[in-house]
Amino acid sequence: MMPVDRCHFHNLLTKTGIPMTRTQLWLFTCALLLSLAASAEKITVAAASDLKFAMDDIVATFKKGHPGTEVDVVYGSSGNFNTQIQQGAPYDLFFSADIGFPRELAKNGLAASEVKPYAVGRIVLWSATLDASKMTLQNLADPKITKIAIANPKHAPYGKRAEEALRASGLWEKVEPKLVFGETIVQATQFVQTGNAQAGIIALSLVTNPELAKKGGYWLIPDTLHEPLEQGFIVTKHGEGSSLAKSFADYMNTVPVRAVMTKYGFVLPGEAATAPATGKR
Repeated sequence: MMPVDRCHFHNLLTKTGIPMTRTQLWLFTCALLLSLAASAEKITVAAASDLKFAMDDIVATFKKGHPGTEVDVVYGSSGNFNTQIQQGAPYDLFFSADIGFPRELAKNGLAASEVKPYAVGRIVLWSATLDASKMTLQNLADPKITKIAIANPKHAPYGKRAEEALRASGLWEKVEPKLVFGETIVQATQFVQTGNAQAGIIALSLVTNPELAKKGGYWLIPDTLHEPLEQGFIVTKHGEGSSLAKSFADYMNTVPVRAVMTKYGFVLPGEAATAPATGKR
């Protein structure tokens, strides 16, 4: 919100022939401030946890070009957001790690835009204490590794893809007793980061953050071992009348946003994967 110069408004009103006492000027200024606050645009975005670092960068840049607006982002699991939106949660946009969820919402009349793909995610084997760049999924069967973190496959797309990769590798039954489940991919990452798990199958978009990149190595899991992590977003029915929601949706297709997404290891729609197979500690 822009600061209000009381003297400026007093002079302006005096010139127009409207005399004002100090009290009247104060009341007028308060009313003006309230009017400006009420008219300030605000949107709430529900975003999959794998977008945490990328979306923070995107929102910061967007707000520079849209001063006075508010963009609040809530991070969580795509499955939970899907359920919440069906139950009337007031999110204006929904960015899902599984494009199937916004498609379901659109089918049920809960979208105010077409479903727009924005990226394909990748999963990696990561450790904060072991050099995972020299490991593969087969190493998870080692008895020395007793705790392995993944997101909950019941509602987190990254957890579901981790399960698919483990099953395709013939490892699910061997490692299932070792698994610890995070409610989101961020929480699964935190289990590994804090030492509560020796390794984890998490999002490439998280381990490419400088804070995590310096703590451990990663091995990029072949995408032939799981279904694609095709991701998409919608403007929800709640955000239908918001020009700010539309502007933010349009912004997602700009060059700066595409650069941010690539920086964090996302594969852009229509482009081939460029992420390295391993990340050094």
